Amino acid sequence: MSDDVLTAARPEPAVTAGPAPARPVRGGAAVRAGGRALPIVLAILGILVLWYAVSYLLLAPSRRFLLPPPHAVFAESLGNPQVIAPMLAALGQTTMVALIGLAIAVAVGMGWAILMSQWRLAERVLYPYAVILQTIPILALTPLIGIWMGYGIPARIVVCVIIAVFPMISNTLFGLQSAEASAHDLFTLNRASRWARLWKLQLPAAIPSIFTGLRNAAGLSVIGAIVGDFFFQQGSQGIGGLLRTYTLRLNMEPLFLAIIFTALFGVLVFSVFAALDRVIVGRLFGLKPR
Repeated sequence: MSDDVLTAARPEPAVTAGPAPARPVRGGAAVRAGGRALPIVLAILGILVLWYAVSYLLLAPSRRFLLPPPHAVFAESLGNPQVIAPMLAALGQTTMVALIGLAIAVAVGMGWAILMSQWRLAERVLYPYAVILQTIPILALTPLIGIWMGYGIPARIVVCVIIAVFPMISNTLFGLQSAEASAHDLFTLNRASRWARLWKLQLPAAIPSIFTGLRNAAGLSVIGAIVGDFFFQQGSQGIGGLLRTYTLRLNMEPLFLAIIFTALFGVLVFSVFAALDRVIVGRLFGLKPR
């Protein structure tokens, strides 16, 4: 037989089809968002169920005013302009104080940490003061702050700064010191200046830690603003001042609504900065937001 005949008689190899390309799952982002929101929804439902159970099953009708059911709180407070209008104004005042205090705490904390990262002597001298600010209970300092600075907005901002500054100091310092030794050796070989090393190596390496500190400081700043409102009554009234007023007057429905607004405010601030952490750090370091 000729070679052409043998070639024609040889069976062709079977062509196996590869796996079909995976189709993108529709609604993947919506599913992930729903998965993240489901625990929150379940937690809120659990709180409402527990609230109703305590109000109707554990408290006698004569003592139900101590924990009015949720529908009574919302009906008598949300539907009353004399309650909701000053409460929203007070919440806006507290928001302003918390954000100003957070901005000052971020600037002071980062500057403090940068100074300690550049000079070992500065770290030995200044870090104990940061620890002292963290360990002294803020309620012990509140009377002194009121005496020295008055009982208005500046005193409330100082309380926010004292509470929120330590996470910025500790996390920023940790981040600045986390750059790899090999990277430091490369900068040394290139005879980089101290500030070039700080700007091009240490600060970029510290960005994840800085955002972690910012997220923690944001929640603490909200606490500081509410504590300042509670104790310092001069000037515009914040949500903490309303909490004190409602407590003294035993206005339970507005009191519970103010507590709910305070909790939602804290959760919102923490969630915003947590989202910024995921998005910004994820883009800079190539990490996908969770």
